[in-house]
Amino acid sequence: MRCYVTDESRHLLGVTTVKELLIHDYDDIIEEFMETNVIYVNTLDDQELAAQQLQKYNFLALPVVDMEERLVGIITVDDAFDVIQEENTEDIQKMNAMLPTEKTYLKTSVFETWKSRFPWLLLLMVSATFTGSIITGFEEKLKALTILTAFIPMLMDTGGNSGGQASVTIIRAMSLGEVDFRDYFRVIWKEVRVGLYCGLTLAAVNFIKIWVVDRMLFKNDEITLLVDLAICMTLVVEIVFAKFIGCSLPMLAKKIGFDPAVMSSPFITTIVDAISLLVFFGISSAVIPGLS
Repeated sequence: MRCYVTDESRHLLGVTTVKELLIHDYDDIIEEFMETNVIYVNTLDDQELAAQQLQKYNFLALPVVDMEERLVGIITVDDAFDVIQEENTEDIQKMNAMLPTEKTYLKTSVFETWKSRFPWLLLLMVSATFTGSIITGFEEKLKALTILTAFIPMLMDTGGNSGGQASVTIIRAMSLGEVDFRDYFRVIWKEVRVGLYCGLTLAAVNFIKIWVVDRMLFKNDEITLLVDLAICMTLVVEIVFAKFIGCSLPMLAKKIGFDPAVMSSPFITTIVDAISLLVFFGISSAVIPGLS
């Protein structure tokens, strides 16, 4: 058990333990064996910070001081558990395009559930119209080689999933205090390399799958080596872009004062979908004769 040492005005001076008190003589001065480097939180600090400190240092309790560093109370690990559970629930809701609610699922009315979900669905629906506009803009090229249309869902889903992986990982790392904005370029450099490795691996597997299954097994003569190559090149480029967007947007959001969980998988997926289409049609036009 930790015991906090204060002066006559309740200013926090140090900390010791019951064990230390028992092994020292009665006439020993506490100041001689107490620890003066005390980890504490302020009354104005966010409750999530206190929970993170308890988790980081494996404390059972954490002192709370006011603006003049006077001890006013403690926070226990039980309190931290409730806070962490509450914050995690809130982050999960935001990361799945829902407004956070404090009530449990069964205690939340149908109207409240609708109200928490439809704003994001509306925003994502409207933003998704841009992907439709991109497809319409390349309609003539799709008519010239309709087989390209069959691979659009696969490319968009892969890009969205790649961006979602990066965003969830970074948001979680930021919530645990493992990453902050000072690590911005290190994070980007890492995720870009991860994206390159993932893209090359998926492209290699996909190249064989398209040629063996789609062309040879299903007898689809529209699939040529250049078509296969254009699809696989798109995979590499879009996954690298998706990883970059997925890791950078949450960090930039936190830097300017927004909740990084807002830059969640659904939001990033919409952006990556549009980029995937632009990359796909751009590479196809450059690689496949007759589409430029």
